[in-house]
Amino acid sequence: MDTEGAAARQAKESLELAFQMSQILDTGLDRHTLSLLMALCDRGANPEALAALVRELSSAAPPTAAAAAPSPVSNGTATPAPATASLFPSGLRRP
Repeated sequence: MDTEGAAARQAKESLELAFQMSQILDTGLDRHTLSLLMALCDRGANPEALAALVRELSSAAPPTAAAAAPSPVSNGTATPAPATASLFPSGLRRP
């Protein structure tokens, strides 16, 4: 029982460290997406292949409405920022 708790703590610490490195490198990966990628690696997936897939899916994301629409003239009023499109429900953003 104690070893299960220690393993869970270690997994949580590993995810936190990986997330901090991800933030420093500005990968755009959130904790959930990163944990899924780490789990796939733990199960034998090729990390380089996963990285290539994430890059490909990120670059294939549809353009946002803000990028497709012409820029409006500012009249001094604040407008909310448009939501960005994401291929992943976890919010992976485009590079």
